[in-house]
Amino acid sequence: MSPATASDAPENTPDDSSKLKTFLSILKKFIGVADIASVRFSLPAHLLEPTPNLEYWNYLDRPETFASIGQSDDPLGRTLEILRFWFTKDLKYIKGKPCKPYNSTLGEFFRATWEVDATLPEVQVHSKPGIATGISAAKDGNAEAVKVCYLTEQTSHHPPVSAFFIDCPQRGVSARGFDQISAKFTGTSIRVAPGQHNLGIFVRIARRDNEEYQLTHPAAHLGGLLRGALAITVSDTCYVTCPKTRIKVILQYLEDGWIGRAQNRVEGVVFRYDPDIDTTTKIKDVPESDILAKISGSWHGQVYFTLAGTGEPQLLIDITPLFPATKSVPPEGSQLSNESRKFWSSVTEAIVDKKYSQATKCKQNIEERQRQRAAERQAKNETWQPRFFTDAVTPLGKPELTEEGRKALKGLYNGDYSLEESETKGA
Repeated sequence: MSPATASDAPENTPDDSSKLKTFLSILKKFIGVADIASVRFSLPAHLLEPTPNLEYWNYLDRPETFASIGQSDDPLGRTLEILRFWFTKDLKYIKGKPCKPYNSTLGEFFRATWEVDATLPEVQVHSKPGIATGISAAKDGNAEAVKVCYLTEQTSHHPPVSAFFIDCPQRGVSARGFDQISAKFTGTSIRVAPGQHNLGIFVRIARRDNEEYQLTHPAAHLGGLLRGALAITVSDTCYVTCPKTRIKVILQYLEDGWIGRAQNRVEGVVFRYDPDIDTTTKIKDVPESDILAKISGSWHGQVYFTLAGTGEPQLLIDITPLFPATKSVPPEGSQLSNESRKFWSSVTEAIVDKKYSQATKCKQNIEERQRQRAAERQAKNETWQPRFFTDAVTPLGKPELTEEGRKALKGLYNGDYSLEESETKGA
């Protein structure tokens, strides 16, 4: 057996401080650039986490909160179930450090499922006319094993946009949207905000007359670059609206003072609104007579709601004991060549083996193939079309599935992962 070459030998793993210094030196080149996310700059492999972007950007860190949406018979109760999901969707940033996954390539896709053994109890609001008098949980006997299915595809490269669809058929709840971020480096932190095609998460409850809720994303800051400890902070406002129930939520994430530990506070108000005259954007502008409930707490810990007229805070969700749930993906033999884990497998294996030079070379080869295919399409005047979604960035905010997309989701639910290899193989 021949001895291993130098290129095959594991390399020293850079520590987090070294990684951040290198990352910061690269970022400095983008000071003043309006949107560094649209530039899609390439990082050396030792700065990346061995995770595909499409797998990393999902909102199902706690899928049971998604599967539990829509159980309450009261519109306010269903809104609170939506908020329970909202506060768990980015658990990965609370329980783990932020990371830079691989940039998605055009036509790359990812699919996964979560088995939810016990969903959360429904929320029921009991009230007299105009006065909320209490809230109670349903019987634990309503819990059942359900499956949550997830499908996402990179539908555009310039700008970088992916479409996603979440489905829990047993509970009749689904969600969809476009993921796109806009990022700007200020010199000390990176401000990350939704891109122009990212209008939030659209949740639909089929068995509630197709009620649809729009959940918009707040801007966030990735700080700690200078001191070598990355952390995400949020100081912005976001909204949940449901035109059918005529209920709106304003959530205000509050910036912590520079003295003392971060509190990661959030305040909010749930109130009646007129979808035709939706102009209220600040908590202080909501008339007291329209308020149904108030939200308060820490989005890193416990979040409470207080029903109007009661003055008694009640626990909505406790983040403290929760960690991201484990997902299931199709067996390696059933994955297509442009399916995220298989597509990036050579890079992932090299990073895991600490062969960073080899990982960077594999990554550069993938990127060069994408450039070549883009040039070929341009030479032929061809327009690339997504496989699982009807268009790259429309309908506005609400991507629609193609027949193949519906088939792929149905297959996930039934455990049938068979799909024909795409001719583009990742475009």
